[in-house]
Amino acid sequence: RSGHCLRLRRGLARDKDPVQGMGMEATCWLTPGTLRRLIELPSPPLSRHQLKRLEEHRYSSAGRSLLEPMMQHYWEWLVGRVPAWIAPNLITVVGLATNVFTTLVLVYYCPTATEQAPLWAYLLCAVGLFVYQSLDAIDGKQARRTNSSSPLGELFDHGCDSLSTVFVVLGTSIAVQLGTNPDWMFFCCFAGMFMFYCAHWQTYVSGTLRFGIIDVTEVQIFIIIMYLLAAIGGSSLWQSLIPVVNVQVKMVPAICTFIGAIFSCTNYFRVIFTGGVGKNGSTIAGTSVLSPVLHIGSVIMLAMMIYKKSAVQLFERHPCLYILAFGFVAAKITNKLVVAHMTKSEMHLHDLAFLGPGLLFLDQYFNSFIDEYLVLWIALIISFFDLLRYCVSVCNQIASHLRIFVFKIKPSPPSGLH
Repeated sequence: RSGHCLRLRRGLARDKDPVQGMGMEATCWLTPGTLRRLIELPSPPLSRHQLKRLEEHRYSSAGRSLLEPMMQHYWEWLVGRVPAWIAPNLITVVGLATNVFTTLVLVYYCPTATEQAPLWAYLLCAVGLFVYQSLDAIDGKQARRTNSSSPLGELFDHGCDSLSTVFVVLGTSIAVQLGTNPDWMFFCCFAGMFMFYCAHWQTYVSGTLRFGIIDVTEVQIFIIIMYLLAAIGGSSLWQSLIPVVNVQVKMVPAICTFIGAIFSCTNYFRVIFTGGVGKNGSTIAGTSVLSPVLHIGSVIMLAMMIYKKSAVQLFERHPCLYILAFGFVAAKITNKLVVAHMTKSEMHLHDLAFLGPGLLFLDQYFNSFIDEYLVLWIALIISFFDLLRYCVSVCNQIASHLRIFVFKIKPSPPSGLH
């Protein structure tokens, strides 16, 4: 740790309140100091009122998907093999890192989502997604098992899921070589991000996260099967035609995405329009149930306009970079939606997350006086660091306020300390 954190720990050792000391040390998980100043936001992202309401937040969910009862036996067995000293958030971030790494391997071999990757790359993605699913399912169980459940854990879990969704939809598009049909690839990737956002949008309205019969678990199993089919059949499998209907096999996942999006959004918007628990049917924060549409709507509209108006076919030539650049923006606003729900606060439209897409839009408006590919890279970097800074700052602030650790389990106080 940096000298700053070392001095802080020494000072806290003399503090009469060791619990308070642990809360202060929780803010030092990212050190050294220079790196923290670079990554953390200059001012706390949450107000005192938001932090106070966060303390009162209680997780609420309803529904159970089709495969969940069967998978529960495996998850219970798996969490029993995890040492009690491993923090739930550490399990979450390891799962996310695994999924991100394996997908980036696929991106390296298939930058336009039209290439054929080595067989082992598809198998690696299948294993990576299964590891992510398993660890994502047991982090909450580990929290209850170690008596370390907290609002930070819920936020950390949903935040990692929002980022993982971007890589899952991108990896799936690459696996079936959907880059040969850019319109369908655009739809499938942004539909996945939109549906994840809507799941938390209806939670923001109703206060309860609802699961359908066909939900995340079933979709992830389906995607794992597609990775395995890509490894076995290669490009010839996806390009082959289905008899009678004369449709390429690769269009089956895309059509399933379209049908799934219709059914899911129908259920989401039924809750959004009729399930408001605030005054006069408003959100849990007392705001309009339609207010969150401005954020995700802005992302999708900007992405679509830039895609269609690009003079150099930016999306067609660099679909992976394009999806990642806008995916980081979608992950950022989804995180802010989760925070708004947990703190019962309003979502504000002005956000630095829109800077990257805004630069792409302005570049096109002025006839691409800067190379669009270069601006896309700039937008990608800006969006990534904006997401990283927000997430780190929120986690550190909550950990400090709740006097807990981010990646360690808070030790039990000495006997006799109340």
